[in-house]
Amino acid sequence: MTVATIEAVSQADGVQVRLSGDWTLVTLPPPISGLELRLRDLAAGNNSFWDLQAIERMDSAGAILLWRAWGRQWPASLAVSRAHRSLLERVEAIRADVEPERPSASWAWIRLLGGGTLAAIDHLAAMLALIGQMLLDVAHLCAHPGDIPWREFSANLYKSGAQALPVTALIGFLIGIVLSYLSALQLATFGADVFIVNLLGISIVRELGPVLVAVLVAGRSGSAMTAQIGVMRVTEEIDALATMGVSRSLRLVLPKVLALALAMPLLVIWCSAAGIVGGMVAAKLQMDLSFGFFIDTLPKVVPVANVWIGLGKGAVFGVLIALIACHFGLRVKPNTESLSSRTTTSVVTSITVAILVDAVFAVLTRGVGLP
Repeated sequence: MTVATIEAVSQADGVQVRLSGDWTLVTLPPPISGLELRLRDLAAGNNSFWDLQAIERMDSAGAILLWRAWGRQWPASLAVSRAHRSLLERVEAIRADVEPERPSASWAWIRLLGGGTLAAIDHLAAMLALIGQMLLDVAHLCAHPGDIPWREFSANLYKSGAQALPVTALIGFLIGIVLSYLSALQLATFGADVFIVNLLGISIVRELGPVLVAVLVAGRSGSAMTAQIGVMRVTEEIDALATMGVSRSLRLVLPKVLALALAMPLLVIWCSAAGIVGGMVAAKLQMDLSFGFFIDTLPKVVPVANVWIGLGKGAVFGVLIALIACHFGLRVKPNTESLSSRTTTSVVTSITVAILVDAVFAVLTRGVGLP
């Protein structure tokens, strides 16, 4: 292989440009942009004669380079072999100004709907595969209790449960105050001040407590889980675990699911208790209802079934949030843009699914726990 060379000789009637060597992608002297600039300068003259007969080999890269340097047109004087002329003619046939065909606007919504449906089916299939693998891991742990990842489970339980106690208590307390204050204004109009215990008890224990905790945990713990697994995907740590024969679902997915399934009901009780305390404080300040009356009336007007419904919602929300977080974390591609987008999608999907499941719970339990 010989390097591509350019010889320019000035003559009385113009400039003779003689090209020799191999004009291929491998032999073109770097930088190619500088080589193209020199060819453009030589082609700028109107009286230039191009001699390409000394070129031994030429590929599409060399032909495209010459064609672009000539301004996408044939020079006035050109000497070239038949084979190289045929290659240049094929490059000429390529239209550089061809725009991609734009899809018809009338069919755009069908493409959008079809793409969204296929994406949803893909995510659902991957989620079912993840659940199936997790069930197989549970069966394996039942047969081999010594393989239970206690350390990973306790670490996730501490991060998702214990560290979330302050923020859930604060949000629950403030929501209780706001709900009690607004309810007191309306109940006082009808002289039904004492029914604020019924309103606060059922709304917080049955609905607001589980939903608030689900939203907070999805934004706090769910995003952290997705980011953690996503970073492990970017740094190829998950591939390293597979190389060492370590199950990623057993060490990464299952501990997170079990930890949130246990932590969420406890956080629901904690947040609901904080919300009721906030409501008691607001009722005392706004309506002068004593704490003793509130505590004595609460068990009478709020059946214990509402507590079990709230705990059940918390457990289901915890499993769903952990599965969604792990699912999107495992689908992160090895780049930072995918990591950020998957984390955002994980949080939005978790909150949406939690609200949808809460609506299903409301329909299925509409005749349970109401006085």
